[in-house]
Amino acid sequence: MRITATLILAGVLLAACATPTPYQQAGQAGGSVYGYSEQAIERDRYRITFSGNSITDRETVETYLLYRAAELTRERGYEHFTVVRRATDEETRRYDTDPFYSRFYVDYRYFHPRHGWYGWHDPFWNDRHYRESTRYEAVAEIVMGRSPSGNEANDFNASEVLRNLGPNIVRPEMG
Repeated sequence: MRITATLILAGVLLAACATPTPYQQAGQAGGSVYGYSEQAIERDRYRITFSGNSITDRETVETYLLYRAAELTRERGYEHFTVVRRATDEETRRYDTDPFYSRFYVDYRYFHPRHGWYGWHDPFWNDRHYRESTRYEAVAEIVMGRSPSGNEANDFNASEVLRNLGPNIVRPEMG
């Protein structure tokens, strides 16, 4: 009975950890490296970053970045912001899920003259499983102002962005 309760608790804790990055400041909530951060470049110009964990999809990372830009614009007393530069980086890693092979045979490779370099291979025990993990980080440089800059494609009304994206923002659970 005690072992079952322990396994259930472990499963619940593991499931709680396996959630997308909520809308939060990086470095907050237990020192998480995931979330938003900003850096002032000039009085009305900022670089904003949002980093998601491997469960947070690209669209969410980009939405949270845009939401933070609107939020920061309103905090600084401006009504509009222009996205001057924006990029989303993708980092994919591949993990071997077999602890025995990943520990002892990761660096063992052989060369076949016709096919090039291969990782360790055994025709009788070749049931290794791999898992890919992808993380996204969006970065934007914005310029804030009281009115639109005239670049319609990159101009945003901060209040409208907050109103339209607000229902999609998931904040950390307070516990």
